[in-house]
Amino acid sequence: MNPILPLLLTLLLSPFSTLAQTPNSIYQSFLQCLPLNSPESVDELSAVVYSSTVNSTSYTTLLQDYIKNQRFNSSSTPKPLVIVTPATESQVQATVICAKKIGVQIKIRSGGHDYEGISYVSSEPNFIILDMFNFRNIDVNIENETAVVGAGAQLGELYYRIYEKSKVHGFPAGVCPTVGVGGHLSGGGYGTMLRKYGLSVDHVIDFRIVDSNGRVLDRKSGGEDLYWAIRGGGGGSFGVILSYTVTLVPVPVVNTVFRIMKTQAENAAALVSKWQEVMPNIDDDLFIRILLQPVTVNKKKTGRATFIAHYLGDKNKLVELMDKNFPELGLKREDCIEVSWIQSVLYWANFDVNTTKPEILLDRHSDKVNFGKRKSDYVQKPISTSGMTSIFNKLVELGKIGFVFNLYGGRMYEIAADATPFPHRAGNLFKIQYSVNWNDADPVLEANYLNQSRVMYEFMTPFVSKNPRGAFLNYRDLDIGVMSKNSYSEGEVYGEKYFMGNFERLVKIKTAVDPDNFFRNEQSIPTSPGKSSAPSGSYGGDARKTTNIQLLLPWLYLYKIFL
Repeated sequence: MNPILPLLLTLLLSPFSTLAQTPNSIYQSFLQCLPLNSPESVDELSAVVYSSTVNSTSYTTLLQDYIKNQRFNSSSTPKPLVIVTPATESQVQATVICAKKIGVQIKIRSGGHDYEGISYVSSEPNFIILDMFNFRNIDVNIENETAVVGAGAQLGELYYRIYEKSKVHGFPAGVCPTVGVGGHLSGGGYGTMLRKYGLSVDHVIDFRIVDSNGRVLDRKSGGEDLYWAIRGGGGGSFGVILSYTVTLVPVPVVNTVFRIMKTQAENAAALVSKWQEVMPNIDDDLFIRILLQPVTVNKKKTGRATFIAHYLGDKNKLVELMDKNFPELGLKREDCIEVSWIQSVLYWANFDVNTTKPEILLDRHSDKVNFGKRKSDYVQKPISTSGMTSIFNKLVELGKIGFVFNLYGGRMYEIAADATPFPHRAGNLFKIQYSVNWNDADPVLEANYLNQSRVMYEFMTPFVSKNPRGAFLNYRDLDIGVMSKNSYSEGEVYGEKYFMGNFERLVKIKTAVDPDNFFRNEQSIPTSPGKSSAPSGSYGGDARKTTNIQLLLPWLYLYKIFL
């Protein structure tokens, strides 16, 4: 026997992972597979597949277009083998089917605001990006007070399309207009109206999703368990979200906003301490967020608290309300700005409401992309003034990291912890976001700032929730645990922080709808122990053998010559 034959047979029958999966080979595999699983033409399908070796300029532009954290935009950042930008449901279905057959991981990106970049970066060597930015159609029905929103739409686009149809309707979601709807709603989603109307997921009434078998499901065909899971459990663990149907909420013609800053010398610690005691039980129409930052005043480092408010009503009522409940802040009528609801959106997005038109919300790149890190916590017992003073002092000592305190109460206390996967409801005074941003790519600076976030997180241990220490899924933080394989024990570490008592139900639903763990990421929902039929990264064995044969045809031809 010719000695080349055993080698060729070994290569042919071995797992595809032993052969080099190159961008070009995966690109070609998709071009061959997609037409077999879609009614669309080869030309239509090839127009949505990009590779760094075939159409490299477009590939690079697409990859970077929705990277919202420059930490994950370096030359050493792992890159996808291909990027698929579907424009139709059938293209999404075909992409899922083919990715499963070829044996590559799918990373699903709707907006790119995930703080750890897991929608476009992977710890697995063979992955693709399924970028949903073409799915941004928004159909607002004011008569029914609903909207059907594509997963790739951004919050600003949703707000603007509502504003086009009505000046007395809104939607309770985030303050950053370039956040993608798909990730925001599937992870929880909140904004300045959460005390009045709860979370974004509390207003999702239907959905469309492509499952691991390539089927399009909605609430009726997918069932109530899946409907429950994708409203706060992270859609990327269960399928590819295509769209949500949401209910709109009434908003007044006149809204009021204000921003008041107080330094430590101006009694900031006592004011923040008072805020946490008074505000959770104040009128549900009022939301006040606090930013805690280290600043320099008169060449001296100190701490500063910025109180930012949104009130669903006029300023006279707001001043009266604050005088009665929180006079220590010293709010005056001249501090208040009366605005429409859409202007309140602009105000919270740091636009000048006097000079900025709402059309800016249609600009999908209106924000400045920089480097950043986020972490989260929940506070369940009031922090004393002395405790707040020590927090300010620690922020000043570290020098860069800051806090965002997000007020709870109202509707958040009325919805049961298991109504959706998002469990952090009654019993929480406020949510903390640890926030650090920078603009310099210097790795020494990055290491310093990341360390600051971890040091501050450790410092806050006595002040925050325990057993487990809670965390917010939309403030994605890989420090609290990572899934290296389909490991229930690894998933349980971060899963209980994000989902508390709802984690086990999410695992059961995941096991039922995606038993092979095809839809996975570094913090996805695992399947039940012993239930997964294939380890992470080993899907599509038959298809891999087919791809192997395609790649080995030239070698077989050479062998024939040698015979």
